[in-house]
Amino acid sequence: MKGVDLTVTRGTILAIVGASGAGKSTLLNILGTLDRPDEGTLTTRDRRVDRLGDRELAEFRARHLGFIFQFHHLLPEFNAEENVMMPLLIAAESASAARERARHMLEMVGLRERWQHHPSQLSGGEAQRVAVARALVASPELVLADEPSGNLDQSSAAALHDLIATLAREHHQTFIVVTHNDRLASAADRVLVLDGGLLHERPQRA
Repeated sequence: MKGVDLTVTRGTILAIVGASGAGKSTLLNILGTLDRPDEGTLTTRDRRVDRLGDRELAEFRARHLGFIFQFHHLLPEFNAEENVMMPLLIAAESASAARERARHMLEMVGLRERWQHHPSQLSGGEAQRVAVARALVASPELVLADEPSGNLDQSSAAALHDLIATLAREHHQTFIVVTHNDRLASAADRVLVLDGGLLHERPQRA
């Protein structure tokens, strides 16, 4: 990437598109503090996040960021409720508070009747919705999604796209989504194309 300059407005959905190998996932990892930039700055609310140490970065991610990946990465030995509870337990929430919040999130994503099921008992779309609930359970300010519907069938992908749009609108959370799916990109407030190491704004279609 070549001097990427990116500002994201809270409560919006930003889609990043581009050819495979263009660096979209690398950019997302830098924004999510999973990778450090070789140069430049990463700032949130006037705080230089790129200067934080490893322990401070881990705390920052736990408090402020949510992650959704193409593959749900659920822990197979735990049921849906327990998977969603994990971020809160890591943040030292009580088990009872974490359980209550997890059940609320699973109901929000339409899985109230499936909270006791393990990942192997869920469809691909259901497992991905559990992953969305896990990403949102700690009320992160920013949710980073890397091809969140890339492993889903068309119907499940459409349902996930609608869910992301609803959550952004109703909960004023910010989403940055890397995607090849034109339907998801078209639903975003802004679309940026990463090409040749540079970001270009893609005009919204009428």
